[in-house]
Amino acid sequence: MTGARRGRGLLAASMVAALVLSACGGGGDGDRRDAAPDGIDRSGLGAAGSAKDPDREGPVEIDGAREGGTVRVLSADGLNSMDPSEAYFLNTLSILGGLVTRSLTQYTYDEETGDMVLVPDLATDLGTSNADYTEWTFTIRGGVKWENGREVTAEDVRYGILRSFDRSTFPGGAAYSNDYFLDGDKYKGPYRSGTGYAGVVVDGNRLTLKMERPFPDLPYWAAFPAMGPVPAGEDAPETYLRHPWATGPYMFDDYVPEKSLTLVRNPHWDPATDPARTQYPDRYEFAFQVPATQVDQVLLNDQGDGERTLTYDDVLAENFRTFQDEHPDRLELGPQPCTTYWAPDYRKVTDKRVRQALAYAYPYRDAALAAGQIENVTRVWGENLMPPGIPGRTEYSLLDTAPGETDPAAARRLLEEVDAVGYEIRWLFRGDDPLDVATKDVVVRALRDVGFTPRPVATTVADYSTERRDPDSEVNLRAAGWCSDWPSGGSWIPPVLESSDLDEEGLGSNYAAFSEPDVDRRIREVVMLPTEQQPAAWNDLGRHVAETYFPLFVIGYGGVAHAHGSKVMGHRVDGTLGMPTYKTIWLDD
Repeated sequence: MTGARRGRGLLAASMVAALVLSACGGGGDGDRRDAAPDGIDRSGLGAAGSAKDPDREGPVEIDGAREGGTVRVLSADGLNSMDPSEAYFLNTLSILGGLVTRSLTQYTYDEETGDMVLVPDLATDLGTSNADYTEWTFTIRGGVKWENGREVTAEDVRYGILRSFDRSTFPGGAAYSNDYFLDGDKYKGPYRSGTGYAGVVVDGNRLTLKMERPFPDLPYWAAFPAMGPVPAGEDAPETYLRHPWATGPYMFDDYVPEKSLTLVRNPHWDPATDPARTQYPDRYEFAFQVPATQVDQVLLNDQGDGERTLTYDDVLAENFRTFQDEHPDRLELGPQPCTTYWAPDYRKVTDKRVRQALAYAYPYRDAALAAGQIENVTRVWGENLMPPGIPGRTEYSLLDTAPGETDPAAARRLLEEVDAVGYEIRWLFRGDDPLDVATKDVVVRALRDVGFTPRPVATTVADYSTERRDPDSEVNLRAAGWCSDWPSGGSWIPPVLESSDLDEEGLGSNYAAFSEPDVDRRIREVVMLPTEQQPAAWNDLGRHVAETYFPLFVIGYGGVAHAHGSKVMGHRVDGTLGMPTYKTIWLDD
């Protein structure tokens, strides 16, 4: 996921653990099962969404839920492109997929298990494949309408899928259609290659998707907004990202990019056609780039509009104990399937020992204190790129230190060994984010102390993601993060480490600009293996890359600690994204 995904905690080196007391419980309006006594359940990170229910039908009714009211959502982050073909950050994915747009499949929250379950959406089931997973067929359900009342057709879905191939118009989008679909490396989407593409075929209400190589995980990719309908002729990229047409329960009313978004009821959404979504609140009002301290204060005070407010940002460490002790019913703890890491540019920082020196020098715990995160809750230490819940994943050690520990002496020895004392390191930081500035200062001191010459480059919250994708940027290191698009190594190794993601159109999700022929070859070999052999093979390949090339180093894994007002009900943690379960939210007014 999610891929590169997405939102706060994945965009900066500031998102590392803080040295505060561990969590010991959950909250919300029910008993929580996703927090262990000493924090969140580490073993489940990245595993969310593995359950499936192909027969789920709508409508959805929540016992005791009431209609009406305005839910307010605050975040310190901005909001990137809202075009469904490019939505690939945690916040854009959750807002669009939960409230506005529909896809072939979707996730729903299971109150009994606390897990997310893959269920149908626009399709009547989770798809039918041939024996080797190179062809998938979906039947598009009837009765689903656009916000203007026109019925959604299989042709609309086909056109939306065709747009997902366009890496030039939508450089921030996921590349799974390019990686797996028939001629996906050649077809460039409807704007550049036209609509005569043979890999997506419509026959009445049936949609057939043809693959270049086996894609057993397609039903998971089918849950992304990019795998949903777009109205041909009404989708000019420069305007559609400001108002994508709604097929879900809410539609755009007013949107100021990076600042605010208001959603209102979509009068043409039919709950009988939707196996997971609800439409209880009258509207949602989102405000972005709100200082984190202000977000926490609004929710701690719980007065007026604050009673109807939630955030998908983590509460600050300084406020966590207050929420936990005094407002446990308004604190939601849960998993996030994400890894935060530093990625030296493989084309520029060419000596493996310099990259290793950075890993020894990074001030994991000191940076955590500046960032305001919570150890074992919003940050869990680790070294493997893939989080613990990914099938086939094993623990392995890459350094002589324990995960999360700094060793300045080892860093200095490596720099002296390769005559690299004074090596200049340049990375982006968001100058309008106080937490990022504070963390940058801590990192600068640590790198300078071991012999690096740190040169942080200032940008803004609004421009950060675009500048970070620039392959010709002056930086030689990128602070990054990656989340499971689904519980499989196939959603980690290819998007993060395959060199096919490197071209003149941007870095895509390969933030290290990593490129090695033997790794590309082995990726192609793994995807052709029988499905039961792939989990171990992905883990082995990830370990091979880490030990042989060391192209990046892990800061830690993610969890979430969300707070909400006293009148917000049904706010759970969507473990596939680490975001609120918008589909279950209502107000107790």
